[in-house]
Amino acid sequence: MLIHETLVRERCFHNLPGNSKKRILENASELIAESVEGLEAEDIFAGLISRERLGSTGIGEGVAIPHCRLDNCTEAVGALVNLPEPVDFDAIDGQPVDLLFVLLVPTEATETHLQTLASLAELFSQADFRQRLRQTHSADELYKAAADYEMEML
Repeated sequence: MLIHETLVRERCFHNLPGNSKKRILENASELIAESVEGLEAEDIFAGLISRERLGSTGIGEGVAIPHCRLDNCTEAVGALVNLPEPVDFDAIDGQPVDLLFVLLVPTEATETHLQTLASLAELFSQADFRQRLRQTHSADELYKAAADYEMEML
């Protein structure tokens, strides 16, 4: 599954406020719930925090891919976030995080979930992709940078 299959402009959040991992995930959960019918912010947040307790989703190079499976989720939902200031995310390389891709999938979508995570990790491993996202100044630019880069790679 590709990024454009899970991400829409309304779920790109530029300069999302929050000064901790927990607050960032809480803010993102609220914004995602506002844009996806049938999902509640509390359920999203609980799922993401539960997954973080198993181990950080910080994959390195300033990137985290918080993710979880949710009962009320009917299709894969992505949200792209950049932060005004990097936040400690207990990432694998110890570096603070300023780019996040939040992924929510239906409970039964185990294989799709794993394939999407692998695709996202590969995409975010590209220094050029991360740089383009970090150079944006609005949610519209953030969305366009992600979508354009992915299309160039196809």
